[in-house]
Amino acid sequence: MRWLTTDDAPDGLFDVADLYRDEHGSGRMSQLEFLPVVAKSVLNHVPVSRWPFHWTINAYRGCSHACVYCFARPTHEYLNLSAGDDFDRKIVVKINAVDVVRRELAAPRWQREPVAMGTNTDPYQRAEAKFRLTRGIVQALAEADTPFSILTKSPLVTRDLDLLAPAAQRLDVSVQFSIGTVDEDAWRASEPGTPHPRRRIEAMRAMIDAGVPTGVLMAPILPGISDRPDQIAATVAAVAEAGGEVRHGHAVYLRGATRTHFLTWLAARDPALHERYVRGLDANGEVSSEYKKWLARTVALAQGRPARRSSVPSEQARAATPATPTLHRPRHPQPKGSTAR
Repeated sequence: MRWLTTDDAPDGLFDVADLYRDEHGSGRMSQLEFLPVVAKSVLNHVPVSRWPFHWTINAYRGCSHACVYCFARPTHEYLNLSAGDDFDRKIVVKINAVDVVRRELAAPRWQREPVAMGTNTDPYQRAEAKFRLTRGIVQALAEADTPFSILTKSPLVTRDLDLLAPAAQRLDVSVQFSIGTVDEDAWRASEPGTPHPRRRIEAMRAMIDAGVPTGVLMAPILPGISDRPDQIAATVAAVAEAGGEVRHGHAVYLRGATRTHFLTWLAARDPALHERYVRGLDANGEVSSEYKKWLARTVALAQGRPARRSSVPSEQARAATPATPTLHRPRHPQPKGSTAR
């Protein structure tokens, strides 16, 4: 256990009653339950990583964004909480995270390696407006001359431009926005607790204007829900019109409790599409390689650049594609307006 509950904490660390001020009527936090804990450590070492970082920070566990596909859902089960509603509404708050990370960054053994935030749950979810832990961590990292990156779905990150902009002038700092789609129906259905994707694009523009390196991760793209070529093109165009760039786009993957949660949601929404997912996902919860190639080509074409040769399915591969659902290139009905399946 990397933390203590507040009942185990020594007196005087914080006023627990202050953590539970009545939020009812705010329209934002009244349905959330905050579970304060005292962290023993905050910097998390990732010994083997395919990403350009080996350290992460997550001040919160659980996420009020309530994305139906969130890969972090199983982590709540480690706490004897559910990966469904508990993940969305019972938010673990590492209330002393700022003090702990300052201590860890001041240790002689710290080598100022890159640190990533937003790799598990969103550092700028609703809880951050109340607890301001991410802001304190950003300030601590900057003061310790430690490079860092942030991945978020929230325009709340612009609140901290007074810290991010000067840090980006002397350190390797970046803010990436997760925007899977700008399609209204697909967004509302799959990300019910997130700010509107066009607000995220506005926040990206603010980052650009402030000189903070930024971009968009178009992910996850949901087969049969947000992957029509016109939907992908609209997202790429909206980002480009704001002066940004889609850095990468990839399909959803569904493992463990996330797979169960997502498929339960999808069965109620679209039984036929649910059946395609059940048949099409592999044992690791991933779509087929052919679908990945088709998606890479579709994103590349939307960006107005040629697809890499390896991303274009061969005629032989297309001919070998079975007619049964395998989440290969989707067979969409003709779109009616902007309505997504």
